[in-house]
Amino acid sequence: MRVVITGGTGFIGKKLSQELVAKGYQVICLTRSSRPSEISGVRNVVWDGKTSAGWLEYADGADAIVNLAGDNIASGRWSAAKKKSILASRVDAGEAVSEAVAKAQNKPKVVIQGSAIGYYGNCGPEPVNEESAKGGLFLSDVVEKWEASTASVEEHGVRRAIIRTAMVLGNGGALGKMIGPFKAGLGSYLGAGHQGVSWIHIKDEVRAIIFLIQNEKCKGIFNLSSIHPLTFNKFADTLGKVLGKRVWFRAPGFVLKLVLGQMAEEVLLSGQFVMPVKLISAGFNFNFPDADEALREVLKP
Repeated sequence: MRVVITGGTGFIGKKLSQELVAKGYQVICLTRSSRPSEISGVRNVVWDGKTSAGWLEYADGADAIVNLAGDNIASGRWSAAKKKSILASRVDAGEAVSEAVAKAQNKPKVVIQGSAIGYYGNCGPEPVNEESAKGGLFLSDVVEKWEASTASVEEHGVRRAIIRTAMVLGNGGALGKMIGPFKAGLGSYLGAGHQGVSWIHIKDEVRAIIFLIQNEKCKGIFNLSSIHPLTFNKFADTLGKVLGKRVWFRAPGFVLKLVLGQMAEEVLLSGQFVMPVKLISAGFNFNFPDADEALREVLKP
């Protein structure tokens, strides 16, 4: 059994690789680095992020290709060059996957296409699901093009599942950046704090991806998000409680926009209350449905 992962050296990709190896899969991680994998049982293969050159043989007959590649959206202020990189890194990787599928003699069984709940834009208090409309933000447009980049694999008879992932709670990612300030008693509410925070525990994220790989009836769009989204105010309070720290500060929205520009507006001050309707309907059960329990598991000694 073979799974090819783009973005396999990232936060989600590493955890997914480890779990797949534990389940007996051969894991091929596509990376720009020539260094061997740190994970036993995972083979790193160098690629250019744009084509199938150098890894087509691994796509041929693969059980799955999981496309998680993409530039970090929250690494600072968005310049024109940064926004171009955010989009191009995702579309280029998706088109490389499509090229590999088209050229493969034995088509992969499934393509798991990475995506994000940013598709829904800045939503109000009403929950959204997989049938909800696209938002009007820059990230909404990025996600739309990201998802479309692998649409052609379906023309070759390959099943495709799109995973619109929420904020992933684990030792890394967005939470990893928040823990330090909160531990130091410098945790802060962001803006008014009413924006929705949809999240998923890293273990449930990985379980959901493997669930979609293994269940042949699962195709189309799936929200990978807990059934209990929170406002940012409530999420900050919960994180503070788990760490034994009270949240005293509030970062005004206008200050965040002044410092971080559009990134703050779309990533920090926008939000959605996302429901995983299709995932639940397919039979998936969350091990960590509540934020308090999820954070305690992530932050346990």
